[in-house]
Amino acid sequence: MNWFENAVFYHIYPIGYFGCPRQNDQTSEPTHKILKLIDDIPHIKSLGCNAIYFGPVFESVAHGYDTIDYKTIDRRLGTNEDFKKVCDALHENGIKVVLDGVFNHVGRDFTAFKDVREHKLGSAKKDWFHVREGNSGYNDGFYYEGWEGHYELVKLNLYNGEVKQYLKDVITGWKNEFGIDGLRLDVAYCLDQNFLKELRGHCKWLAEDFFLLGETLHGDYNMWMNDQMLDSVTNYECYKGLFSSFNDMNMFEIAHSINRQFGSENWCLYRGKHLYTFVDNHDVTRVATILKTKEHLPLIYTLLFMMPGIPSVYYGSEFAIEGDKRGGGDDVLRPEFDLEKMKSEGHRDLTEHINKLAEIQKNHPAASQGDYRQVQLTNRQYAFSRSADGETLLTVINADGAPFTFNLNMGGEAENLLTGEKMQLGGLTLPAFTSVVLKVN
Repeated sequence: MNWFENAVFYHIYPIGYFGCPRQNDQTSEPTHKILKLIDDIPHIKSLGCNAIYFGPVFESVAHGYDTIDYKTIDRRLGTNEDFKKVCDALHENGIKVVLDGVFNHVGRDFTAFKDVREHKLGSAKKDWFHVREGNSGYNDGFYYEGWEGHYELVKLNLYNGEVKQYLKDVITGWKNEFGIDGLRLDVAYCLDQNFLKELRGHCKWLAEDFFLLGETLHGDYNMWMNDQMLDSVTNYECYKGLFSSFNDMNMFEIAHSINRQFGSENWCLYRGKHLYTFVDNHDVTRVATILKTKEHLPLIYTLLFMMPGIPSVYYGSEFAIEGDKRGGGDDVLRPEFDLEKMKSEGHRDLTEHINKLAEIQKNHPAASQGDYRQVQLTNRQYAFSRSADGETLLTVINADGAPFTFNLNMGGEAENLLTGEKMQLGGLTLPAFTSVVLKVN
């Protein structure tokens, strides 16, 4: 089994997490803010997380996805030496490191594109990009492709051999310098699939267990997640189903998605695969904001951790902090992380609940490797089992504001792994807004 198959991720957006300026003046001396993470490692471990996915950490114009220099840590965060200290400390604490691989596009101040801006179509680097005669919104005197119409994000030409070799050399450098354990590929759905195949070959040459995760939205994830390309992809299909099932009091929605992906029928899409699952991230409204009923917060995390997949917790959401993208844009989703303030003001019960779920995910094969079987489903209640290596875990959720008695067609006693309590399966009654994870004998 690969390490990532029973990993619990902590997702950090570094420019926000460390309270950095939103614009890089490209002249200041490097700060050393990223070293603060070493002090936060005990908290990350206490959550039960054993892997970190860092958003962009390399020198960029503004938000990190507009790279200037793939080989230098962003001066707003610190230096390469600082980040090496952070990675070493994480590895010493048993925490894997996954970086954002932003390979679809670069910022306008990326060295090769600055050469094109200066020399126009006569630049030796013009074929690194999709450049042709015309003009741009920046009045460059030539036309180029930007990512989805965002011309501050200059699309790389991933058919160009020099570009591909450059990016492979960059990854090799990250592996040698920082000891990274994997990459999350930004907008993987935009990347040329032949490039993904080459990238996989290179990364698996660096390390057989090198993790390749791709950002995908819709469609058949098997297009990108297979033995020739990526190990996993972001499960946006279930992201939407997770929160709207609770908000609409329609558990059929998420149950349908999970069964479509992992059920026992021959047509199910992803059995045996491990999609990256989440309830929020740096691009979407915080789960504590989007849920209409706050009592559903622990329940949605129970479902996140116990459904098939690799669960991820977005920094701060373990304390139920809020952030509404609809009103404040991306910045409100990416605040500075203040551990002591969040501990004093946050949802400590939720933090403890996530820790218990993480320990189940890491220590019980049925939680990370198990199959999926729906046991009982109503609009407001949901029960399913997962089995592996002779172990069966039964997850039971009552999202209603009143007690409910389940008909599980099971008898005998089971242990609730969240509390250690022994419970009778026959006539199991759960109070309002309650979830249990039962180890079935």
